[in-house]
Amino acid sequence: MRCERYTLLSLLLCLLLRRSGAWCSFLYHRLLDMHSFALLSLLALALNGLEVVRGHASIWHNSMYGFNVTDKTFDYDNRPVTPLMNYDFEKWWFHGHLDYPPHPGDFFELPAGQVATAEIACNKGATSWYNSSEGGDIRQGNNPCPNSPTAAYHTTGFSDLKGCALAIAYESDVSKIQPEDFTVFSVNQTCVWYRFTDFAVPARMPPCPEGGCHCAWFWIHSADSGGEQNYMTGFKCNVTGSTSNVPLAKPQVPRRCGADPEFNKPEASPGNCTYGAKQPFYWFQAERNNMFEGTYAPPFYLDLYNFKDGAQDDIFIDSYAEIPPPSPNSTVVPVLQQPQATQSGLPASTSSTSSNVPVPSSQPTDQVPFGTAPGRCSVCTKRRTQGASTLHRRSIPFGWLSQSNVNVKRKFSLWHPF
Repeated sequence: MRCERYTLLSLLLCLLLRRSGAWCSFLYHRLLDMHSFALLSLLALALNGLEVVRGHASIWHNSMYGFNVTDKTFDYDNRPVTPLMNYDFEKWWFHGHLDYPPHPGDFFELPAGQVATAEIACNKGATSWYNSSEGGDIRQGNNPCPNSPTAAYHTTGFSDLKGCALAIAYESDVSKIQPEDFTVFSVNQTCVWYRFTDFAVPARMPPCPEGGCHCAWFWIHSADSGGEQNYMTGFKCNVTGSTSNVPLAKPQVPRRCGADPEFNKPEASPGNCTYGAKQPFYWFQAERNNMFEGTYAPPFYLDLYNFKDGAQDDIFIDSYAEIPPPSPNSTVVPVLQQPQATQSGLPASTSSTSSNVPVPSSQPTDQVPFGTAPGRCSVCTKRRTQGASTLHRRSIPFGWLSQSNVNVKRKFSLWHPF
């Protein structure tokens, strides 16, 4: 019994510190071998009693797939905010919500050369669409997760944000879209932090085909505050105010090329970057991945993968006359042919008519002021440089000890695709 108690305490400590999965799995199965179901029950109770918040977030709009999906719709929790990890293709692609499309005519508008303002939250009740949420109105100004610590959206502070992205596929028939068809067109590097999140749309975006386009929101959070989780929310979208018919280039797989001091790469390697149109990250699923980074080196929508903050203005077929093959030792970078229509940051105006959301009148405490483009004001820059916290913690995803997540072997390729 003494040995069992020691093993139980070791497993609890292992989970709290989010140590090696193999070691935690060994302890877990050791308790099973001991037939210590009572102790495992105590462990479950202890974990449920802890103030552990899973980082759940999604973009919310009535144009999205799964807009009315609840935790009762599937035989597992498949709400839009539920993280995706170790899933087969049908479960993670469009979050498994292809059978729950939006109403015909519901589109998220993307004004070319302007800003589209989206709402990101841990619960639909925290958004303008609270009236269709199970819990009703829980809005708290610009806070994406009302009455929750920042760990609820997987960050230890403002300096720990890793960005999110919008991608587009110029196809109205969702059944024809493949992962390789999505092109990232806008990045907000201070995401998830605000409920109202601005995405700059390239000015040269061509019009969508009849029936509209399909878009998706992608997010991978900091490794400091959670497991190996992906987030994808698909929705129908339409480019408005287009003044160009130049199509997008075929998107390529992003490469890790920025300064990466945590992994002994103090200097960026521009010659190793992917330039032009880039695919989103498909990472840590059971199949159809395009990224193979390890557990503690997730890919992020940051300069680390040549995703600049704001509109991705070099995604068109005429953006470059030629793109040399990337290489870790290359010093050759392509020359942008077309002048960028917007700066890498968002335009000065943060207003948008695309999503018809109200302007917030309050904001979460201990956050930088909204009303200026996130991550671009002097206060934001100072906080990102100095850091809001030196604390490193990882939350505990419930179900982490499920059989599907035990003894999963991963290929580690940090600077993909060496």
